[in-house]
Amino acid sequence: MDQSDLQAPTWQLSERARKLTSSAIREILKVTERPEVISFAGGLPSPATFPAERMREASDWILRTDPAAALQYSATEGYLPLREWIAARYSVNGAAIRASQVLITTGSQQALDLLGKVLICKDSPVLVETPTYLGALQSFSMYEPRYVQVPTDENGLIPEALTPELTAGARLLYAQPNFQNPTGRRLPVERRRALAAFAKTAPFPVIEDDPYGALDYAGEPLPTMLSMSPDHIVHLGSFSKVLAPGLRIGYIIAPEELHFKLVQAKQATDLHTPSFTQRIVHEVVKDGFLDTHVPTIRALYRDQCAAMLASLERYMPEGVSWNRPEGGMFVWVTLPAQINSMKLLEEAVAQNVAFVPGGPFFANEAQHNTLRLSFVTVSPAKIDEGVAKLAALIRARI
Repeated sequence: MDQSDLQAPTWQLSERARKLTSSAIREILKVTERPEVISFAGGLPSPATFPAERMREASDWILRTDPAAALQYSATEGYLPLREWIAARYSVNGAAIRASQVLITTGSQQALDLLGKVLICKDSPVLVETPTYLGALQSFSMYEPRYVQVPTDENGLIPEALTPELTAGARLLYAQPNFQNPTGRRLPVERRRALAAFAKTAPFPVIEDDPYGALDYAGEPLPTMLSMSPDHIVHLGSFSKVLAPGLRIGYIIAPEELHFKLVQAKQATDLHTPSFTQRIVHEVVKDGFLDTHVPTIRALYRDQCAAMLASLERYMPEGVSWNRPEGGMFVWVTLPAQINSMKLLEEAVAQNVAFVPGGPFFANEAQHNTLRLSFVTVSPAKIDEGVAKLAALIRARI
């Protein structure tokens, strides 16, 4: 048969599938695979931080001592010793977290999808920060909510903005209090207390997504909202930024009545997160490894961030502003109003520099004169070169 005789099938896709769009970040990452590109785009942890030897030792031990269980199906809730370790780690400041509240997920992205499945109906209001994590918008959008943007400032979400009028009918409030993706900002303690207090009476859950909390450069993390209101906050965590993202191990800590529905939703999705990788993570972390490993990540990212801030100060023209993060992986840049960062990206890629335009991080009313820079996988010399090129392109547009 000649290849020209073959026709694409005319299958009907669901309305939901027809509405799907690709992540702007994932599309940009395809460009950054070219070795000559200086990429400030992907929010990828530095491979230099991956404890490969420790994981090799853990894998060998597991396969020698209990291979059948490690390679077999397991409980949807997750590997119990790992759930108990997570519960104990979060039982601080008077909060008593139980293993029965912990669900192991295949990355925290699956956690967002499960929450969307059990909480969001078509056209129901979902409260998000301005801007917010693009991956959350992409996940929640599968369930066709109506996004309501909560006002923010340089310190993050403003609790006083959560008026009855703004929150009417909401199904959830989604927030990243620590070194938020994309802005890098951290919510102050007094605002955490206000949100935790709000959660105690709100008729919907407050979602505390916290993949970056351990990455504060000074090593002085702020208390979680979960610790302030353990029966009313839904907390999302991940081992992607402190061990390795390829393991795909995340978790949800939720009140048990919601936990039960999340377990049912996960059963229908993938039965359970891989048994082997769960056991690797537990074997690596169970004896305090993170207490010595995470400080090395903080030190590396602190130096990378300082290099980027110095280059921004050195090259950026007047009218460009940015935050000075205290942790995490991102710098948020605001350009003069007339500059569209999506169009700027086309010119930057031609100069072998990549970043993420800010517009896709807004649920509504996108601010196109913004962009996100990630610094953790780029050497100081390349940071300087890339920022210089980017600044020259911006200056030419002013």
